[in-house]
Amino acid sequence: MIGRLRGRVALRGPDHVMLDVGGVGYVVHCSERTLAALPGPGAVAEIWTELLVREDLMQLFGFLSPAEREWHRLLTSVQGVGARVSLAILGALGTEGVARAIALGDAGAMRKAPGVGPKLAQRVVNELRDKAAGVIALGLAAPATPVAEASGAGADGDLSTLDGLPPVAAPSAQPAPAASAEALSALVNLGYSHGEAAAAVADAAVEMPDDGTAALIRAALRRLAPKA
Repeated sequence: MIGRLRGRVALRGPDHVMLDVGGVGYVVHCSERTLAALPGPGAVAEIWTELLVREDLMQLFGFLSPAEREWHRLLTSVQGVGARVSLAILGALGTEGVARAIALGDAGAMRKAPGVGPKLAQRVVNELRDKAAGVIALGLAAPATPVAEASGAGADGDLSTLDGLPPVAAPSAQPAPAASAEALSALVNLGYSHGEAAAAVADAAVEMPDDGTAALIRAALRRLAPKA
């Protein structure tokens, strides 16, 4: 499986980019938001990828971060959401917008994406609410992949210099905050007030003090969910 590509942007299309990786051109389909964040032709870019294989088709889909790719995988697990619809949702809302819509049960936000009607939007938020916490936590720990405005031949799968391509600068390591602080930050970013988010995280932490960020987010979201 091709999980990541790093190379020179050879050309850009309305819904894809071609990366020259060691002399091989890979066509990678991306959302509008991802395409807008990539550099122009001749520059070096790094894209996290998902390979779709069918009997009559092989397609690569590209993302700026592992978290964005995980959202794509989660979205396409819902019946009726194919790769193109997933890219439309991510392009319209971004990863934070998708996380917020699912956490709040906001089907209306999902309908902003082309091709997503009211039934499908409701199905997405209903089916993914309990599954989203792990991806939300991943997004806290995995910032978007940086891109470099350098030229040269491309390389695949490694951040080190290969085939003469300058390395992409990695963000400096930072000490990881406590799981409760990460969960609180995630909930505030999703639109909850600091007070209600803190109370939900505190309640969840009492019951599960040794669990990680994803588990705390999931438990806090259950406490914040509207009561029927």
